[in-house]
Amino acid sequence: MLDANIKNQLKAYLEKLQRPIEVVASLDDSAKAQELRGLLVDIAELSDKVTLREDGSHALRPSFGVTVPGEEPRIHFAGIPMGHEFTSLILALLQTGGHPPKVDAAVIEQIKALPGRFDFETFISLSCHNCPDVVQALNLMAVLNPGVTSTMIDGALFQDLVNERRIMAVPTVFLNGQEFGQGRMTIEEIVAKLDTGAAVRAAEEIAAKDAFDVLVIGGGPAGAAAAIYAARKGIRTGVVAERFGGQVMDTLGIENFISVKETEGPKLAAALEQHVKQYEVDVMNLQRATKLIPGNVVEVQLENGASLKGKTVILSTGARWREMNVPGEKEYKAKGVCFCPHCDGPLFKGKRVAVIGGGNSGVEAAIDLAGIVSHVTLLEFADQLRADAVLQTKLNSLPNVTVITQAQTTEVTGDGQKVNGIRFKDRVSGEEKLVELEGIFVQIGLLPNTDWLKGTVELSDRGEIVVDAKGQTSVPGVFAAGDCTTVPYKQIVIAMGEGAKASLSAFDHLIRSSVA
Repeated sequence: MLDANIKNQLKAYLEKLQRPIEVVASLDDSAKAQELRGLLVDIAELSDKVTLREDGSHALRPSFGVTVPGEEPRIHFAGIPMGHEFTSLILALLQTGGHPPKVDAAVIEQIKALPGRFDFETFISLSCHNCPDVVQALNLMAVLNPGVTSTMIDGALFQDLVNERRIMAVPTVFLNGQEFGQGRMTIEEIVAKLDTGAAVRAAEEIAAKDAFDVLVIGGGPAGAAAAIYAARKGIRTGVVAERFGGQVMDTLGIENFISVKETEGPKLAAALEQHVKQYEVDVMNLQRATKLIPGNVVEVQLENGASLKGKTVILSTGARWREMNVPGEKEYKAKGVCFCPHCDGPLFKGKRVAVIGGGNSGVEAAIDLAGIVSHVTLLEFADQLRADAVLQTKLNSLPNVTVITQAQTTEVTGDGQKVNGIRFKDRVSGEEKLVELEGIFVQIGLLPNTDWLKGTVELSDRGEIVVDAKGQTSVPGVFAAGDCTTVPYKQIVIAMGEGAKASLSAFDHLIRSSVA
């Protein structure tokens, strides 16, 4: 099952086991079960601390659990955790075997103190780059707290269960049989939803903080660079982030970050966070800013009711996926309306889908999906596609793709539970048309996360924060950087540079203000 190179790497990892563990298989007569058994045999042969049993009684087959001898498994994998989930398997083995996790001690204690029974099921696809974070977080919770169980379910392998639960986006998490959440979630976010007193405690702690010299709003590439540059000046620096890493967390392949040939968004986001935490930066994660109040000391109000103050503030709130804003879109989000073809595409195997948008991202999505689904309809508002010529050539070579230009999407239709079609108007003839399908992938660009700043700082007609060459906004002492600004070309490397520039400008402002 595993090649020699992977076996050697895995054997080195398993040497970190501090105690014996058991892998308990629940198999059937299927070909996938034999494939899974081959994987588990390979693993057991790599360490004398790993024992394989084949007397598992899990309802989902093929599957296996990971535990310590004498205990029932609390971590289960229903499917073969390869692809992006192979790391989840390795961490489950190591953490069950006593290898310490890289999680803040306060979070570990918070998990251990959770009372009650929490049975989690996470529906994933092996091509989803968001899913492993959720699986790994829940697996770790199962290791730390005897009241928690975690089951990863490969949606492509258990299609009947996917249809029964009406799963149309991954990762989708169920808790005790009820839907708990969708999309990427960090372990801190999951624990915060379970620990109802956490928000109140966080608000009290934040409200007690003194004013920062530099307060950064946003934890993406621009915000991370700004925080590092500020902290290196030896000044009091804070970061407020709704989700550290920002939109980079949702980016699959990154091949244009100079000096790094190839990486993935979550890996880069983790590296950014580790770099920031090397300095004395107060990182306040899972916090949303709601209001900016200018003054000699700028105040930032948060959604939890707390307020923070900064002698200077750097806005680096990034951007989000642009939505179609048509009837039915919100109602059927994650019920057929999707934004990540890599993550959710495998759930639509053999079905009909549409892609909205004819730029590079839209055409790339259509090409990817064409290898999975039965048919792709690409709808573009303009009179021609905007994607690179090489991508258009590839798209036009595919037999199961229909391209419709001059198409204005007007409605997402459904049966009350899932998408069943999309309506559009032919912008030439004015005729309304309906395409019957099961999935819609929206790929029409980004919107800056600046709604909360309207009426406070100057915004462009696109909602971007207007900045000068030094990153200064219309409000003295308030700077901005990254995808939320008017700086052209929304790229990671540009956002980092702009974050550094804004931080240097904020430091210059502090120097001049102190002299005055």
